[in-house]
Amino acid sequence: MMITHGLALLLGFLLDLCFGDPRWLYHPICITGNLIAWLQKKLRAAFPKTPGGEHQAGALLVILVCIYSLGAPAVILYVLYRIHWAAGFVMETFWCYQLLAARSLKTESMKVYAELEKEDLEGARYAVSMIVGRDTKSLTDTGVIKATVETIAENTSDGVVAPMIYMAIGGVPLMYLYKGINTMDSMVGYKDEKYLHFGRYAAKLDDLANFIPARVCGVLMILGAFVCGMNGKKAAWIFKRDRYNHASPNSAQTESVMAGALGVQLAGDAWYFGKLYKKPTIGDFGRPVEKEDIPRANRLMYGASALCCLALVVLLGVLSQIPL
Repeated sequence: MMITHGLALLLGFLLDLCFGDPRWLYHPICITGNLIAWLQKKLRAAFPKTPGGEHQAGALLVILVCIYSLGAPAVILYVLYRIHWAAGFVMETFWCYQLLAARSLKTESMKVYAELEKEDLEGARYAVSMIVGRDTKSLTDTGVIKATVETIAENTSDGVVAPMIYMAIGGVPLMYLYKGINTMDSMVGYKDEKYLHFGRYAAKLDDLANFIPARVCGVLMILGAFVCGMNGKKAAWIFKRDRYNHASPNSAQTESVMAGALGVQLAGDAWYFGKLYKKPTIGDFGRPVEKEDIPRANRLMYGASALCCLALVVLLGVLSQIPL
């Protein structure tokens, strides 16, 4: 199975690099998102509108979504592998391809770049609103660029490296479980009045699921900075100094490397749903950010992702030769 996971991971990664998300096909995470939305409505109606009731409803949401996210692909793959090895392998490879987001991350972020090239700030604000969770209506062009670079940095881990790590450990079922946890956090893991209690367990579980992958991704991005001809030494220094300059224990792990590799300052105060949040900065102000930092950030994302895939495939190949 290690060899199978390794081959499916490698082929899935290459398919994603070549073709990106097959938008003509219904995405499996859309099913998870619809399930979360449906369960949220039912659970909120079933439990008391109190902090305790919200906690209980949120905990049950986490349990049910995790059971589905792990169980559904596990059952389907078990049946397919029993029918024929090739059937299971093809399905696992295709799901891996669908669940990785390197090409999609580049495509969506470069839409922001294209609008900035046209000097269309409104268009750039709209394009960046598709990939970030903050209020983009009042962003300057500098704010748009920073938001885009930051989301590339964060999603290098969330959208590419972390899913590959979980794929290598437990195949697509564990990869899908991670994506289910990540989707829950993106839908209910907020600290506003509506989700403070209901989304607490989803947010905490997402922090836990990303704790090791985010740090591994930070190291891979440092190596990627050297490989891509960026400032690897500065990336390592800012990573060591600023990797906890964020309310999340994981987000600054990759944002700090990105800031150091590009030689810019990221983060700082930001608007979320009409409320200003005071946030520390990440990195040193070596120069103002510029639109060309978006393709540079994507280059670093690709470099770190390729290093991760290569390392995991080699590791699985080595482990498969060790008698257990």
